[in-house]
Amino acid sequence: MGDGPRGIEVFEDHFQASTSGEDSMQSPALSKYIGSNDSLRSISRSWTRRKLKGAASMLNMFSLNKLPWMSGTDGQEKVVLTAAEVESLRSELGALEEREAHCKAQLEHIDEVVRAAQLSGYLDTRMRWATLPGEPLPVDDTDVDDWLPRFFVLQGSCIFWYSSCTDLSPQDSTLLSDVVEVGTLPCLIRDNEDKRYCFYISTRYGLKYECSSISKIKVDSWLEALRSDCKLRSV
Repeated sequence: MGDGPRGIEVFEDHFQASTSGEDSMQSPALSKYIGSNDSLRSISRSWTRRKLKGAASMLNMFSLNKLPWMSGTDGQEKVVLTAAEVESLRSELGALEEREAHCKAQLEHIDEVVRAAQLSGYLDTRMRWATLPGEPLPVDDTDVDDWLPRFFVLQGSCIFWYSSCTDLSPQDSTLLSDVVEVGTLPCLIRDNEDKRYCFYISTRYGLKYECSSISKIKVDSWLEALRSDCKLRSV
């Protein structure tokens, strides 16, 4: 008992921590709780670092080479930019928005083309002109590798082809009414590739489109569709 006020007994050192090893051990539940809190704090710090690194990597996508990182009064890291750097970021964001709008327009165009087309797909193609009267016969150019990939679209009364399916306007087109002949060509093998199946489309103006694909099904589909739409017999 100590010197407390009257009516109050004070037991000095009554709650003094035990020095025995058994008493100093934490209970399993308490240890698990404390360990869990430590883990949560560790995960939180790790998540914060990842978040900062992610933000930094996003900013590094722009033209700013070395971002000036500083520690704020609250201990959080932050990026300090000059007015010129902020304006540069705004300009680049504007350019990205324009690019996004362009890509969106391309996707919408592809969707419209594919939905409206009777047939569409990539074919390797090259152009040849028919020999006019009095001209010498053309040389054998079977081994000439001047094939180029083009995106063909059969839609309505026209055949359109694009340099790429993402182009907003076709590179060229031909009316089905101008097609006078379609037929198969001998298969070919280019640069140790798989066998390519070939066909041609001839117009009344003497222009001949030679097309090829490694897919026989695709070639047969084009031949069938063109013969049907142009009302041509098999050649």
